[in-house]
Amino acid sequence: MSQDRAGVDLETSLGYLLKEASSALRAAMEAVLRPLGMTVTHYSCLELLSQRPGLSNSDLARGTFVTRQSMNVLLQALERDGAVTRPSEAAVGKILPTRLTPLGRAQLAEATAAVRSVELRMLAGITPEEQAGAFAILQRMTRSLRDDSGN
Repeated sequence: MSQDRAGVDLETSLGYLLKEASSALRAAMEAVLRPLGMTVTHYSCLELLSQRPGLSNSDLARGTFVTRQSMNVLLQALERDGAVTRPSEAAVGKILPTRLTPLGRAQLAEATAAVRSVELRMLAGITPEEQAGAFAILQRMTRSLRDDSGN
């Protein structure tokens, strides 16, 4: 690679720092979820279903940042294990709305406590005002990237 090529300075790149923070958060979440037999995607799926019962496979895939195929595999396992229910046939079209079972809600409660402990650790030493500022800035960054498709 040529020395005169301008690259990204990883020491000052906000994008790189965000990716590093995201990776550290995911690793910490995986560490507390693993003993519960869950992954971050598994937990995220249960959390989404708790907040929005009846989501489709596609909705859940988008919300957990995985492919529809990966989500379908996860939903089949969750259904087999008794954490979710889906109708055997779609009432309309191809959508099979998914709902948590009492077992799924119990699993989610345990996982939520574990994930909350990670978030509290992450936010230790950051004032509520700093947290609110970071939240607003991250929302604006996300909106900017989604609003401008790069064209």
